[in-house]
Amino acid sequence: MKRLTWVLAAALMLGACATGKPSEVDRTPSATGAVSEEEFKAMHTLRTDAAPERKGVEVTLPGGAKGYLSLPENAKGPLPGIIVIHEWWGLNEHVQHWTDRLAAEGYAALAVDLYGGKVAANPDEALALVKAVDSELATKTLLEAHAFLKGDPRIQAPRTGSIGWCFGGGWSLRTAMAVPELSAAVLYYGHPVTDAQQLSTIKAQVLGVFGTKDKSIPQETVRAFEKALDEAGVRSRILEYDADHAFANPSGGRYDERSAAAAWAETSAFLARTLKR
Repeated sequence: MKRLTWVLAAALMLGACATGKPSEVDRTPSATGAVSEEEFKAMHTLRTDAAPERKGVEVTLPGGAKGYLSLPENAKGPLPGIIVIHEWWGLNEHVQHWTDRLAAEGYAALAVDLYGGKVAANPDEALALVKAVDSELATKTLLEAHAFLKGDPRIQAPRTGSIGWCFGGGWSLRTAMAVPELSAAVLYYGHPVTDAQQLSTIKAQVLGVFGTKDKSIPQETVRAFEKALDEAGVRSRILEYDADHAFANPSGGRYDERSAAAAWAETSAFLARTLKR
């Protein structure tokens, strides 16, 4: 099942972020949403098979955070840029593969590391890493990633976007809240903000992807998010699939190939429409 909703309206200006300073709002996504920590951990398993060979390189942002940069083969700037934000496992080889996949579609894709180089091997480690994230430092890293995509001579991105899954989905939304220059933001089953005033800082178009079986983000929460986006004047589209949390992660135990493929087709078209125009 898939539900498509278009909300078309003008976005509001963000005065504080125009100077590059994050606004004073809560930028910390919920760790487990509407379920307990034990229930949320049970939603996540990690396969041990290796991802395909990576094609990108490691980069260091001004504040010291590491990132994984993947560029289209033989491409020269200007290129549309995308900030890629990892799941709660951290910036592992599977996220790097997704970053390469975006590069293959013509984007300069920069995966940020919000865990300071740590990668979780099990749900207990992942939850501990999520809880240890400093929201101010994470926002600073994301602002630096955006500046990198705009300023690096290989890229010089005329338009930028963000994408993230789970933990990264929540931070993709918050990247749009903090960066008014962003043109697009995609969040896959990331815990949403339902305060219209906070969302009103967004100028990007937003694509939200959710599973109707995801108990950590109940459908009433998705409806509240949708309503808040509408009230905030944010251009947005919400997609829902008959699937569970983390259904789009091919390295996870709840991977739903059919729903994931359908969602990626929509995501790919959304990014092309907003970033390649």
